[in-house]
Amino acid sequence: MTARIAHLESRALIRVSGPDARPFLHTLLTQDVETLTPGDLRFGALLSPPGRLLFDLFLWGEADAVVLDVAADRRDALLQRLAMYRLRAQVAVEADDRPVFAAWSGAADGFTADPRVPALGGRRYGDGVATDATEDDYQAHRLSVGVPEPAADCPSDRTFPIEANFDLLNGIDFQKGCFVGQETTSRMKRRGAIKTRMLPLAFDGPLLPFGAEVLNGELRAGEVLSGRDGAAMALLRLDRIGGDLTADGRRVKVRRPDWSGP
Repeated sequence: MTARIAHLESRALIRVSGPDARPFLHTLLTQDVETLTPGDLRFGALLSPPGRLLFDLFLWGEADAVVLDVAADRRDALLQRLAMYRLRAQVAVEADDRPVFAAWSGAADGFTADPRVPALGGRRYGDGVATDATEDDYQAHRLSVGVPEPAADCPSDRTFPIEANFDLLNGIDFQKGCFVGQETTSRMKRRGAIKTRMLPLAFDGPLLPFGAEVLNGELRAGEVLSGRDGAAMALLRLDRIGGDLTADGRRVKVRRPDWSGP
């Protein structure tokens, strides 16, 4: 089957180069960067010191650089943040204007598999790619797979990466040692103190309002984050997702993906 391909205009690139590029990023990000080889694609994040999610990102290995795939409307903020951390590191951090493409539902030449979930398809950076789908088509596919997109779904600076399923989506290397926000993240994983997660909802009718309460009877079970007609992503309390749920006066059902575990 021929893949569907879309240009992701909501994503943009940052190129980090220089002799210290990999060790510099390795000490900051949730992902192992020192072992990133040319052609490798990994998923990770930059957290705040208290361990909250600031930037979700992909890391693409090049021979002499690491390319970060980030939300386009957050690129300038990430450039500023990396400049703040740079200090004496021998690195160059600059915007990279190559476009970002996604392919799914079939094989596509030149695309690297999405490291989060195989069903998401793959990504590619650079020109010369013919498209036959829109970014909205891709977002509908992503939601059907049940994978959050933190830049679009997470309340800014409030969400922990494990709540956004980074531990289930290969977004955190718990063996790599220190990174910004590592202490809180590792403690949550070690203690199993995961009370809320982002999970997809299914329902009838139009898009649910952003921030709409998800209720289990009269108990608050979570809030709607983003979505479309008939489907949404929500941040939910795991101990309250059984039974009949409602949001905005409508019945909703948690659609727990296979990759998310029991």
